[in-house]
Amino acid sequence: MDWARDLGNSALGTPSVVVAIGNFDGFHLGHQQLIKTLKARSKELSLKSTVVTFEPHPQTYFQPHIRLTRLSSVREKLELFRDHGVERVIALRFNEQLASLSAEDFVRKYLVKSLSASHVVVGYDFGFGAGRSGTAEDLQALGGGIRLWGVSSRAPVSIDGQKISSTRVREALEIGDLVLAERLLGRPYAISGRVLYGDQRGRTWGFPTANLLVERHTPPLRGVFAVEVAGVENGLLPGVANLGFRPTVGGDRLLLEVHLINFSGTFYGDRIRVVFRKRIRAETKFDSFDALKDQIHKDTLMASTWLTENPRTV
Repeated sequence: MDWARDLGNSALGTPSVVVAIGNFDGFHLGHQQLIKTLKARSKELSLKSTVVTFEPHPQTYFQPHIRLTRLSSVREKLELFRDHGVERVIALRFNEQLASLSAEDFVRKYLVKSLSASHVVVGYDFGFGAGRSGTAEDLQALGGGIRLWGVSSRAPVSIDGQKISSTRVREALEIGDLVLAERLLGRPYAISGRVLYGDQRGRTWGFPTANLLVERHTPPLRGVFAVEVAGVENGLLPGVANLGFRPTVGGDRLLLEVHLINFSGTFYGDRIRVVFRKRIRAETKFDSFDALKDQIHKDTLMASTWLTENPRTV
């Protein structure tokens, strides 16, 4: 899969492509249906499937004072696109210039001049151009005069009578409902990252941890979880994880700490994927390190028991 951070003013050298446009945060079942439509149109027209997405998330640009919780990092989104057969991804830099671009200019600059788009696939609530003034219907009308062959607007996908959305996934994760989040995503929620060197405090307590710094995309969930970890050995290894600020030890950065149960190796610098299976409790500030160590022991036992009773294969 090819990908580019921006397009500039030059075309990519392909005669024509089929394009899907959206933020795709979390890549939930609704997004996956949109990508299925993209691939079907690409196959029908014998053209390359291309996704246009935005980084940072537009909401981050318009509300910089609010830290938006993100379901997936840029790298995680790219991996999901690749795994679902997308051939090319363009991550447009969402800045003042892009935010102020009119709907017609967006079509001309990106879909026609840079991408030579023959067909565009969008979601049911798609909006584009300054102030999200453009709709799927406008896209069809504008495209009709600028060499676009057609527009496909996907109907929403629903579960339990409610539309699937990134917001709904975030809300499920915020309250620790991992079962609902998995149903909406079509897979267990997971966070990927590179293991950092920590302060080694957990190792001295008998609970060595793999630490992942996740504050850049601020995942929506907090607490202690039973998890499974991929990327260390073949298959999934059981573990217990804390996602939060570590108030008992005076932490001030959002950190994902993972203790692998019955594993004694080291994997600093490795990239791992942490799959969240069960929320055990909220993050708590304890009165002493001894109280924290006792609770970690209980959390580990609870996570180990639950994972043994609820096995999952890769």
